[in-house]
Amino acid sequence: MASEREVKGAWMRLGIALAVSTIGGSGFWSVVVLLPAIGTDFAVNRADASLVYTATMVGYAAGTMLMARLSDRIGITRPLAIGTVALGLGYVAVGYAPNLACFILAQCFLVGIGSAAAYTPLVADVSHWFTRRRGLAISICASGNTLAGAIWPTVLQHFFAAIGWRHTFIGLGIFCVLAMSPLILALRRPAPMSEGGAAATTHGRGAAAPRLAPGWLHWLLIVAGIMCCLAMSVPQVHLVAYARDLGYGTARGAEMLSLMMAASLVSRVPFGWASDRVGGLGNLLIGSTLQAAALLLYAFFSSLDALYAISALFGFVQSGIIPSYAMIVRERFPPRQAASRLAPIAVANFVGMAAGAWLAGEIFDLTGSYRAAFIDGVFWNTVNMAIVGFVFLRIARSLPRAALPA
Repeated sequence: MASEREVKGAWMRLGIALAVSTIGGSGFWSVVVLLPAIGTDFAVNRADASLVYTATMVGYAAGTMLMARLSDRIGITRPLAIGTVALGLGYVAVGYAPNLACFILAQCFLVGIGSAAAYTPLVADVSHWFTRRRGLAISICASGNTLAGAIWPTVLQHFFAAIGWRHTFIGLGIFCVLAMSPLILALRRPAPMSEGGAAATTHGRGAAAPRLAPGWLHWLLIVAGIMCCLAMSVPQVHLVAYARDLGYGTARGAEMLSLMMAASLVSRVPFGWASDRVGGLGNLLIGSTLQAAALLLYAFFSSLDALYAISALFGFVQSGIIPSYAMIVRERFPPRQAASRLAPIAVANFVGMAAGAWLAGEIFDLTGSYRAAFIDGVFWNTVNMAIVGFVFLRIARSLPRAALPA
C-alpha cells in the first residue's frame, strides 16, 4: 500500500509542521489587515503604506535564503528556534514603533526573517519524509501559510478594534514564542534523504533526463515565480483596502480575505492529489491558467456578493501554484539540494508579492481605482503561463511517450 512506503512518523511530523507554519505565517498577513490603519496613523499615502508589506517580503526573502541553507546543513530545529525568537521580538518592536521608519525596519529584519523560518525549510523537510504521496504532503505543509491567512486576518481585525493594533502586536509576539517553542522541540529528529529527484523526474518511471539543463530550468522557475506572484499579490494585499474604498468597510474586506484563504486551504488536497498524478509542472500550469481567469473577474465585478464569490474562487484556483514549485524541485533536482534549490524560487515568489503590492498601490494612486491594477496582474500572470508552458513542452518532448503524465 502507498502508506507503507512513507517513513514512520511522517504524518505526525506533517501535522506538527503545519501547526508551526500556521503560527509563523502570521507575519505574512498581519500587515495586510493593518494596511488602511498604517496610512491613517502615520499620515502617508497608499503606496507608502504598502512599503511596510514590501519590507516584510524583503526580510522574508533574505530569511528564506539564510534559513534554507542552515536547514540543509544542520537540520531545521535551530533555524526554527532563531526564527521564533526573531518573530516574537519583531512583533513587540512593531507595537512600540514611534514612526513608519521603525515600523518598516522591525517588519523587515525581525518579523519577515522570523516568519521565513516557518515556511521553506519546513516544506523541504516534509518532502524528505514522503515518497508516494509527496505532492499531497507538500501541499498540506504549504497550507500552513494559507491557513494562517484564513485565521489571522479575522482574529487580528477583532483585536485591533478591541484593544488597538499596538497592544495586539505585542500580545501576538508573546503568543508566537510560547506556542511555537514546544512544537519545534518535537521536530528534532533529523529528516531522512528519501529517494527521488533528478533521477526520477517522471514519478519513478525511469524516463530520460529532460533536455533543459538544470541551471536553465532553475532560472526559468525563478522568473516564473516572480510573474505569478506579481499577479497573486493584488487581491491578497489590497483586498481589505479595496473593500473599504468601495464603502463596504475593512471588516468586510477582512472577511473576504479570510474566505479567500479558507477556499485556498480546501483546494490544497485536490491540487496535491493532482500533483502526484500530473507532476509539478502540469499542476503549476493548471493553477496559473485558472488564477488568470479568476483575477480578471475582479476588474469587472465589484458588488458585495460578487466580491465574496470571486474571493472564494480566486483562493480556490490559486492554491496549487506555490506548492507546485516545491514538487518540481523534488522531481527535477537531487534531494540534498531541496531547501537550497527551493529557497531562490521562494524568494522569487516573495519578490513578486512585494513588487506586486507596491505596483498595485502606485497604480491606485495614479488612477484612483484598482481596476487597472487587476488588469496589470492578469498581464503578469499571462507571462507566467507562457514560461511554464514552454518548460512543460520542452521537457515533454524529451520523454518517451509512455512516461508522460496523463
